Amino acid sequence: MVYNVIGVTSGSSLDGLDLVFVALTEVRGKWTYEIRAAERKAYTEDWKEKLSGAANLPARDYFLLHSEYGHYIGLAVKDFIATHGFDHHVHFITTHGHTVFHMPSQKMTAQLGDGAAITAVTGLPVISDLRAMDIALGGKGAPLLPVAEQLLFPNAAYRVNLGENATVSAQKEGELVAFDVCPCNYVLDSLAESLGRAYDENGQLAAGGVTDPKLLDALNGLAYYALPYPKTLTNKFGTGTVLPMMQGHQLSTQGKLNTYTKHIATQIANAVKLIGGEEGVVGEVLLTGGGAHNSFLVESIKELGLTVTQPDAQTLTFRTALMIALLGALRWRQETNAFASVTGADHDSVGGALWSN
Repeated sequence: MVYNVIGVTSGSSLDGLDLVFVALTEVRGKWTYEIRAAERKAYTEDWKEKLSGAANLPARDYFLLHSEYGHYIGLAVKDFIATHGFDHHVHFITTHGHTVFHMPSQKMTAQLGDGAAITAVTGLPVISDLRAMDIALGGKGAPLLPVAEQLLFPNAAYRVNLGENATVSAQKEGELVAFDVCPCNYVLDSLAESLGRAYDENGQLAAGGVTDPKLLDALNGLAYYALPYPKTLTNKFGTGTVLPMMQGHQLSTQGKLNTYTKHIATQIANAVKLIGGEEGVVGEVLLTGGGAHNSFLVESIKELGLTVTQPDAQTLTFRTALMIALLGALRWRQETNAFASVTGADHDSVGGALWSN
């Protein structure tokens, strides 16, 4: 069975709306994919301001923005389809929307982008609210993408995503386990921005800095890393804990980038070893996500003894939208797309709201 799906995502970095048109093929439980088109629609300054300020809006204005942003996504998808000539080829759209609130301890999560509005604009079925069911069942609603990674990259012993947060997933004793490892690009990009860069291309700034052992020890000693999995991080950990800790050290920004890169590598190695247990790290570690373009970070991970592989550049860049598309395909088939072993929910579930006109 082949599913032609458009996956849509928006990250907290506000660099834009990612759209991927992918052919997902399932044969006897085995999934393969072909990305036929992918692009990032950069946000205008007006949309950056709207999205960044959404959490502080009164309820009425928040839901007005929810509808407006849904129509915005719908128009972006409609233009994407027209540009690439995909009319009458798309089976459905899966959207993650833009996360504004994520409070699993209070069984609440909210992503902007009304699925009904997207369907109204495009005329296509839409799957949205992928985290909501897991959250309602007492799960953390994250990480969700390892479920899709396991299906698309089954031969990788460990799968590490270097996104805003670094995540790790693997099979252990016949069960999928996954958790957030540490803040990743969110912190690196924040440091690079203080030097007038959107990000540290290839890790060149970090490579030019010097590791501060005291700061590295302090970072590695944060209480989160001693918690058992399943566990997940919010961006507040980066902004409220990590960055203030680094600001308290008299160190150049390049030194902080270097030290934090080494910290990420250390925590990834620790996480992989934790899953590997007494048997140790057996097999290759697949790196995905935007951070896999950071050659200094990749080399720092290799220096700790891990054997790493990477998919093609397009998959690296649009990994999240690709995985969201597959989670939608699982929802379409009424198959499990959220595992309790990963999120800590009461039980596995099929997440996502389906909109169709």
